Amino acid sequence: MKIQIFLFILCSQGLLSIVSAAPSEDTAESLGKMLYFDPNLSLNRTQSCATCHSPQLGFIDPRDNGVQGMASLGDDGKSIGDRNAPTASYASFSPDFHLNTKGQYIGGQFYDGREKDLKGQAGGPPLNPGEMAMPDKKEVVKRLLENSTYQSLFKKLYGENIFNNIDQAYLAMTKSIEAFEKTDLFSPFDSKYDRYLKGEYKLTSQQDLGMTLFFSQQFTNCNICHQLRKLPSAKQETFSNYEYHNIGTPVNTILRSKNGLGEKHIDHGLLENPLVQDKNQAGKIKVSTLRNIAVTGPYMHNGVFKDLRTVVLFYNKYNSKSEKRQINPETSKKWRAPEVSENISLKELKTGPALDNKRIDALVEFLKILTDKRYEHLLKP
Repeated sequence: MKIQIFLFILCSQGLLSIVSAAPSEDTAESLGKMLYFDPNLSLNRTQSCATCHSPQLGFIDPRDNGVQGMASLGDDGKSIGDRNAPTASYASFSPDFHLNTKGQYIGGQFYDGREKDLKGQAGGPPLNPGEMAMPDKKEVVKRLLENSTYQSLFKKLYGENIFNNIDQAYLAMTKSIEAFEKTDLFSPFDSKYDRYLKGEYKLTSQQDLGMTLFFSQQFTNCNICHQLRKLPSAKQETFSNYEYHNIGTPVNTILRSKNGLGEKHIDHGLLENPLVQDKNQAGKIKVSTLRNIAVTGPYMHNGVFKDLRTVVLFYNKYNSKSEKRQINPETSKKWRAPEVSENISLKELKTGPALDNKRIDALVEFLKILTDKRYEHLLKP
């Protein structure tokens, strides 16, 4: 019966073909794939990693959840988070969380870097009471032991005695999921931009203009934070330097009214990380990859903006003196005040001139060609 329910959930999410394509060999990647799609690792057996990070839709949560997709619904059917589920695509390229020689926090997983690496991130949701809601690692391991295939693979990959130690068994689970998330399924680098670099795609004039603007600090501030490699033509560009910045994102009042936290609650961003005590880090959020950005809305860490063009306009407001540019097109009202007004990265945000509609539209068109090939059908005309 459990297997039938599992297959029904996979079919309803359009994921069965991906799971069935799992490699037949006994590897950490193949085990991780099974674990990634297994709802039995949540308290009520309704939620898997793929529920909030669907491979069919850019590895984000495709559900409305009663909040227009701004945040995810927990396994209990009522808990709603306060942050938008980030894409899991290209997540493996984020370096381990650390403080660099310039005194900047870099990398890690989640918007506040509270997990050092990808396996740490994989271990978070099963134990989060607002997500998969398992009470502790011991109960998760019990669920693993219900599955004879898991028993066999864990012992073969991690040793006959792996289940004798709860912590080690749980770590083996997270390592397996990490191995799966490092496969090409998550990071194919096959967008039109990548094909252009290989000479396999010709940019339109609008896309070409957008690319020129994006990589030029003379005209925009985009690549200050959203470029990892030094050369624009470098392969495997993830479009994030993995730094942390406060860009003045406003409170998502709709989400706060639904999840019960209220507008007075403050998301302190990087300061929510237990390893960070410096108040100068308040409000800073990890710079996200722009890979698949055009198909992974709503936007910002709290899902406050619906449309990608709105995001570009939001950045542009820092450089524009036009009253029109101080209006959020989604609300027809002035941009709301930042949730955290301190530590805003004004130096980066005010780099470059104000943009006209032609250049804003060109930037949006460039961002669209950062979409993986299998998601191109999701792009809006």
